[in-house]
Amino acid sequence: MENGVINLNKRLIIIDGNSIINRAFYALPQTMDNKEGLHTNAIYGFTTMLFKMIEIYEPTHISVAFDRKAPTFRHKEYSKYKAGRKKMPQELFEQMQPLKDLLDAFKIERFEIDGYEADDIIGTISKAAEEDGFEVFIVTGDKDAIQLASNKTTTLITKKGVADVEEYNYDSVIEKYEMTPTQFIDLKGLMGDKSDNIPGVPGVGEKTGIKLIKQFGSIENLVEHTDELKGSIKKKIEENKEEAIHSKWLATIVRDVPIEFDLDKMVFGDYKVEDVIEKFQFFKFTSLIKKVMDMSGESAIAEESDSKMDVNYDVDSKEIISLINEKGEFALKVVTKVGNILEKNIICMYITLDGDKVFCVSEERIMDFKAVLESKDIKKYGYNMKEDYVALMPYEIALKGMSFDIAIAEYLIDSTSTNTSECGAIAMKYLMKSVKSKEELLGKGVKAKKFEDLTKEELSGYISSILNTVVNAMPKMKEEIESTKIEKLFDDVEMPLVEVLGNMEYTGIKVDKEMLDELGKEFTKIISSLEEEIYGYAGEEFNINSPKQLGVILFEKLELPVIKKTKTGYSTNAEVLEKLKDKHPIIDKIGEYRQIVKLNSTYVEGLTALINPIDGRIHSTFNQTITTTGRISSTEPNLQNIPVRMEIGRRLRAVFVSDDEKRLVDADYSQVELRVLAHMSGDQNMIDAFKHGEDIHRKTASQVFNVPVEEVTSELRSAAKAVNFGIIYGKTDFGLSEDLNIPVPQAKQYIESYFAKYEKIKEFMDNIIETAEKDGYSQTMFNRRRYIPEIKSKNFMERNRGKRAAMNAPIQGSAADIIKIAMVNVFRRLEKEELRSKLILQVHDELIVETPIDELEKVEKIVREEMENAVDMKVALTVDLNTGVSWYETK
Repeated sequence: MENGVINLNKRLIIIDGNSIINRAFYALPQTMDNKEGLHTNAIYGFTTMLFKMIEIYEPTHISVAFDRKAPTFRHKEYSKYKAGRKKMPQELFEQMQPLKDLLDAFKIERFEIDGYEADDIIGTISKAAEEDGFEVFIVTGDKDAIQLASNKTTTLITKKGVADVEEYNYDSVIEKYEMTPTQFIDLKGLMGDKSDNIPGVPGVGEKTGIKLIKQFGSIENLVEHTDELKGSIKKKIEENKEEAIHSKWLATIVRDVPIEFDLDKMVFGDYKVEDVIEKFQFFKFTSLIKKVMDMSGESAIAEESDSKMDVNYDVDSKEIISLINEKGEFALKVVTKVGNILEKNIICMYITLDGDKVFCVSEERIMDFKAVLESKDIKKYGYNMKEDYVALMPYEIALKGMSFDIAIAEYLIDSTSTNTSECGAIAMKYLMKSVKSKEELLGKGVKAKKFEDLTKEELSGYISSILNTVVNAMPKMKEEIESTKIEKLFDDVEMPLVEVLGNMEYTGIKVDKEMLDELGKEFTKIISSLEEEIYGYAGEEFNINSPKQLGVILFEKLELPVIKKTKTGYSTNAEVLEKLKDKHPIIDKIGEYRQIVKLNSTYVEGLTALINPIDGRIHSTFNQTITTTGRISSTEPNLQNIPVRMEIGRRLRAVFVSDDEKRLVDADYSQVELRVLAHMSGDQNMIDAFKHGEDIHRKTASQVFNVPVEEVTSELRSAAKAVNFGIIYGKTDFGLSEDLNIPVPQAKQYIESYFAKYEKIKEFMDNIIETAEKDGYSQTMFNRRRYIPEIKSKNFMERNRGKRAAMNAPIQGSAADIIKIAMVNVFRRLEKEELRSKLILQVHDELIVETPIDELEKVEKIVREEMENAVDMKVALTVDLNTGVSWYETK
């Protein structure tokens, strides 16, 4: 310090490592982990806090202090000190060393010493830093550190989780507590501290403690003047004066710890960005990679270099086409304005052959490229290529030769993260380069821009960075695909599927608007009738959709047993209603009412809004990179979720119809998951049952319940069906007991009996779990991986969840792969035979083709052949096939 003045160029942040990582652990989901089974929530929380502190306080120096396991001088003096504290959870303990390794990568000095706590190290370093002219910031969740606040030191106490902090300097401590920071130790001595097991004076809280310290200045002065006290407080102090003085000693942070440190070595910023990124890649902290690059200025350079890429607008179509034909490959991205899927909406098509030089082809010149775009021999690369395919369809251009989509590739490489297949995440992972997300470019909400609102330079800069990522990340991604042996899955299934799904989206499915309107009227009548019945049971009218009002009716007026309470009142969710269904007839009516209201709003009103005015069809979006199992999902509307359990729900399918002079061919795999299980496990009992065409659930019931097949009742068959599917989904005896509404021991007996009859299935399931525990993933027949880090968790519930996922993934994932193979094969066969029929829908294990009546017989044959011969298994795949003018008619 120069003449007691703070040097503003010297600013030190000292972090209480144990306090912050502990708070982060409990503040963030404990499901966060990397693919290799390491929990990462505490490390992530600590790191985000570190970045925030750096951003706000702009330190020149940083250090971190940690506690050690060895007992401190306080423990030795007072054996009850911190006694009763819970042992550190294993999931947190395993993150301590990786965090320290990360700090080492940041070149952040860290300290720990036997016999002292992190607080003492912080107190010692902060004192030395103050004396050397530093402005000091202490980051902790422990209010003990308030005693270290001064004119030169600010104590930052974390509030919500680890993100927000409350600042305490000399003045603010006086303002809040009406005492100096050092007197805060006296307050702690009087109040005690349950978390540290510091006794204090029984019966003295914060309010009384502050009053006493204000009056006497210190505990020592207080105990010398107890004669000035009156009543019970006098008695409390006199009886506990030794505890008060001792408690103050325990609460006092030592500021002369015998630890060697050099303030100059705490300078922050002298780290290698690549060392930190390597750690973040291991932790799977993709978003933090961008932050550390931003902090070091490297991502700005990356984005700037992309914006300066060579973009050519005045293109010579013949010249580019010649270059494309010569090279035989190129990357592309088609950009469209907002509009109807069936109309020509292209703003520009961007093309690059090398990732650096980009050509912007205007809409007027798109048709010049029809031949190269439709050539199967010229390979196309891109990002979210289904968008490109659909955008070109109104121009009567069928994009062929789609060879590599980086979003699809990354989804196959790692499907665990929600943002894995975003271009920015891919660029960061493979190229350590920052690429703006669509949201960052356009904004979000009502103020969001559209692509057509951007300047030519803004749009070109954004698309150029995507194309550069495609070209440069692709070779590295190919290596990953080869190393995990998923080339066939990628090349023969997922990439061809892009075209299939794009075609399905563009074609859509016809909706009978009149029938939908009639269904809406019917639903409205049913809803009105149910309302009257519910009001009758309740004895008054109320808002049935209000959980608060419904709770009052059920639990106060009708006095039904309260199952669960929430912060705002009573819970009336589906689980609660299920438990109340035998208590009052109103419960069934409420359940029915909710189902009809949901059907009406989600499907009748929802579907009506989505009917395309040009062709009267609905064009759902099919998602290829969402689920962790490999299944396709759909949105706007979610056609995978049309309810079929209620007859009135099934009738919704009647509104999906074929066009005039056409029919719908609906083919559904029969028990595909159980057939996959029989094949993968090699269980001869189950294989034989399928080979002989037996009812598998009836056969299972006969085996499990030891009754002849002909004596199996419908109840026993239903129970066996629940067991069959329960095995696939890794259900426990408890889960099965819930499904069948039977005691847990009985469910356990069912499962044990099942495995006794199907020994190979038990062996197969055990092997899956063992392999997943060793490798961290399960895989399908086609090597699709599902990473399951939670299977290595020390938490029992989490580990069991991982085991269930491990057992289910190979079965459900293989079934998903099979339907995808069938989709590709059906699509190609229809195309090869030059038929007008179109594959228009896929729902779980079901395909729907819309076909002209004159092609019906041929298409039925094609669909059955391609689906039943999609893969070669020990058990034959069989298909239930029906035709009709509506989806309802085909079921």
